[in-house]
Amino acid sequence: MRKVSLLFAGTFLLLGLSKTSYGQASATANVSATIIAPIAITKTNDMNFGRAAATAAAGTVVLTPAGTRSFTGGVTLPSFGGTGDVSPAIFTVSGAPNYTYSITLPTTATTIENGANTMTVDTWTSDPTPTGTLATDGTETLRVGATLHVGANQAPGLYTSATPFTVTVNYN
Repeated sequence: MRKVSLLFAGTFLLLGLSKTSYGQASATANVSATIIAPIAITKTNDMNFGRAAATAAAGTVVLTPAGTRSFTGGVTLPSFGGTGDVSPAIFTVSGAPNYTYSITLPTTATTIENGANTMTVDTWTSDPTPTGTLATDGTETLRVGATLHVGANQAPGLYTSATPFTVTVNYN
């Protein structure tokens, strides 16, 4: 009887020392991802400084993103015969509605040419700047202006760029 009592006592002692955890809990979670429309930019209209008259002094024509012009130095903007087709460069940016994006304009000058004669365009500006927000339909109009450098006694003629300038947009 004593052996049975010791056996029971030993068994209960071992059972009391066993570790049973009752403070454990688990949970699960789902995983999801949303893919948005890629951002894109499409040219709507090329930049055109319109008509300007050169003199014996160099000068500039500044074209704002709103399409207004001003001049400095020996350049004048004739009022006779019309101004020509003055227009900033216009782009349509498209992507995910209400997302913001950054705008990167050229950091170097672009050369426009008429045969051997050249002028440079630089000091790029945009509206919006330096970021834009796509509307609820996922689009926004981006307008780009710049400064045209006209040389002294610049030769008359139509000047165009052989290489277009690049505007880059990226989601923020």
